This record gives sequence, structure tokens and C-alpha cells, in this order.
Amino acid sequence: MIATAPSLPWQGTMAGFRRFSVPEYHKLIEIGVLTEDDNLELLEGYLVHKMSRNLPHDGTIQANEHFVTNSLPTGWCLRTQCAVTLPDSEPEPDIAIVRGNYRAFMTKHPTVSDIGQLIEVADSTLQGDRIDKARIYARAGIPIYWIINLVDRQIEVYENPSGPSAAPAYATRTDYHDGDAVPLVLDGNVVATLAVSDLLP
Repeated sequence: MIATAPSLPWQGTMAGFRRFSVPEYHKLIEIGVLTEDDNLELLEGYLVHKMSRNLPHDGTIQANEHFVTNSLPTGWCLRTQCAVTLPDSEPEPDIAIVRGNYRAFMTKHPTVSDIGQLIEVADSTLQGDRIDKARIYARAGIPIYWIINLVDRQIEVYENPSGPSAAPAYATRTDYHDGDAVPLVLDGNVVATLAVSDLLP
């Protein structure tokens, strides 16, 4: 039986838990030790249970699918709750904007060089998305990370990741509220501006 991390945050609380590399995690899936029914993702080497979703969360994802997809330039596509492969983690962000088309990832998950932006929809997961997911994404060098914050009804845009460091973090955070327009930036270029009110429930 494989021990899994009980919940977020896990930093400093995981003595005795086995950490897995990304290739080891892939092997566990390949040989059938882990299946989609286990509802796990790999975060910083730990197998972590994914949180249950509610109606506002899922409805927000669907709204963002609609408005973001219609704003993407040629050469980019949107993936919903699908894995991305990072150096020490394989999270399943609510939305990933990646290079390619719907057939580009039939045999592999997107890696850092494929990713333009990651988005998490947060209510009960807000603290973990701000602290743990932000640390993981900043360490990997994900250029832009949005938190669609359902608690405070705002979109938090994190930019300028540190990359690998003693304390990985994003240097810049900008909050957008109802009535604002949030820029959608890919490869350093604003490709669209989206009304915050369209992206919130």
C-alpha cells in the first residue's frame, strides 16, 4: 500500500512519507498500482488527494473554457483538469493554456516549455493554491499563473517566477475585480482582454 499525503499544506509535516520522482509516478500508473479512481496528483514528490469540486467551481471552469478558448490565437489550445509534467510534480490544474492543438498531447503531457499559463479556481483550496501551487509553479518557471478566487471574487495574476531557488515565488501579483478587464498574456504578448465579470460565477 502506498502512503499518500493527507492534505495541503504538506511542507514540514511529511516525515515518514515516501517521495516519488515523476518517472516513478508514471511507472506506478503504467503498471496499474495507481488508477484514475485513486483521485491523486503528484505534488513535490508526494501523492496528494485532489479536492472534491462544487457547482460554483465547475461552473467557473466552464465559463473560463468558453471565454478563454475563444480568445486564443492559432497555435494554442486549452486543457481542463489534465496533467502537466513539471520537474518534481505532475499537478492537474483546472485550466492549462498550452502550445499545440487537440492532438498534440496524445502520447505525453505538456511540459514547462509547452505551457503559456496555468489557472486554478479556488474556494476551499485558496490557501493551498496561493502558497503551495504558487511555489510549485514558480519553481518550475511557469510564466503566468492565475487564481480565480471565488471567496473574494477576484482574479489574482502572478507573474515573474523565480525558478528553482531556496524560496520559489512569483515576484508580481496583480488583483482584478468585477468591472476590470484582465489581460491574457502568452509569450509576453497581450492576446486578449477578458471581462472579470465573465470569468466569475
